[in-house]
Amino acid sequence: MKLGALEAGGTKMVCAIGNENGEIFERISIPTLTPEETMPQMIEYFKKHQVEALGIGCFGPIDLNRQSETYGYITTTPKLAWANYDITGTFAKELGVPVGFDTDVNGSALGESVWGITRGLENSIYITIGTGVGVGVISGGKLLHGMLHPEAGHVMVKPHPKDTFAGGCPYHGSCLEGMASGPAIMKRWGKKAQEMSDVPEVWELEAYYIGQALMNYILVLSPQKIVLGGGVMHQKGLIEQVREEVKKQLNGYINTKEMENLEDYIVLPSLNDNQGIMGALKLGLDELMMTKA
Repeated sequence: MKLGALEAGGTKMVCAIGNENGEIFERISIPTLTPEETMPQMIEYFKKHQVEALGIGCFGPIDLNRQSETYGYITTTPKLAWANYDITGTFAKELGVPVGFDTDVNGSALGESVWGITRGLENSIYITIGTGVGVGVISGGKLLHGMLHPEAGHVMVKPHPKDTFAGGCPYHGSCLEGMASGPAIMKRWGKKAQEMSDVPEVWELEAYYIGQALMNYILVLSPQKIVLGGGVMHQKGLIEQVREEVKKQLNGYINTKEMENLEDYIVLPSLNDNQGIMGALKLGLDELMMTKA
């Protein structure tokens, strides 16, 4: 079976060809410009490979309500050229194949759930901390949807006592994304995160905010495992600091076997940064199977 996968990001579009086993045969990267510039290149790529279905993990917000007139659209994204754009419908029309659709971070959560470190668990979350902060949720063995989809990167966090930064989110100021994303680090300190790997104060604040958010996710969603991905998490030693913050901030309130073994509970991704593409392959496969049912 030949499946197409698209990891649609604000900077680049990663297009790949794979199969129902999560194997990736090839991929290309196309800069994210306007739909008029970017879509024809992607359509040509997937047409050339004659894919049987396409799965898209997309930046958001997006419309996942199949009863909605704008199902499959990118909606109120700050990437204005793509606002209110029917990305799913355009691919379906041009390729003539089923198109599965979800958020990029839900795609990563799905990839880890099917083939990775959260495989076999009914409830898990995947968090990406990079240019933005996104949270994908597996609940009851399925991707969590509702009115929209989780936007838990925008939960509000309490400022660290040493932190005078007002936050970088244009919508909420001091939400998690506004305090802990890559751009927030740059805005607060005046340097990129990778330039400050040896500055302890930077990572003390990062661990504090990420740990605080994880505490909230644990209390609300009760996941069986938490996966932390994204460029910020490449900082050596950060995940250990986050675990310590989670333990400190929960303050003994929850006593489970997971809390006794945080090294196995709060973990890094396991699929060599392929989890998003692999999740998109699964989205395409599921859509294909649904059309055949």
